[in-house]
Amino acid sequence: MADQNSTDSLWMREALKEAEKAREKDEVPVGAVVVRGGEIIGRGYNQPISGCNPVAHAEVLALQEAAATLNNYRLVDCELYVTLEPCTMCAGAIIHSRVKRVIFGALEPKAGALVSQNRTLEQPYMNYRVEMTPGVLEEECSEIISSFFRARREAKKAEKRRLKLC
Repeated sequence: MADQNSTDSLWMREALKEAEKAREKDEVPVGAVVVRGGEIIGRGYNQPISGCNPVAHAEVLALQEAAATLNNYRLVDCELYVTLEPCTMCAGAIIHSRVKRVIFGALEPKAGALVSQNRTLEQPYMNYRVEMTPGVLEEECSEIISSFFRARREAKKAEKRRLKLC
């Protein structure tokens, strides 16, 4: 188990690097990587705003890149690492991709579709079962999201104060 924990942490750190790319574009900082056989075959970070694409979530983009790498839409024997608990849309993509396991860092209390609000992967009507490992590097993954939204709130307050002075 210790080996699995260190391996999961290694790949989650790569997903955090992707999340940082999203933050640099002022997107919600979520990052994802798809790993197969000890190698990253897909990367993605949130870019719905910059890409004018409502489905450009980190998970979807990483799964798309992995599928292109393998030239196969079925990502059997692959693992998806994502910094934030996936939403319902991404949970559907995870199931359809047939990844073996999804590993995520921070819980998403408002829209999380694996543990927090819904247990999509565990529904009896789902035609494929995906293993799930929550809480990998949870503090780091939570901090990147929390600090992003904290900075946004502070900027909004500063703008309101500035406007009151005019």
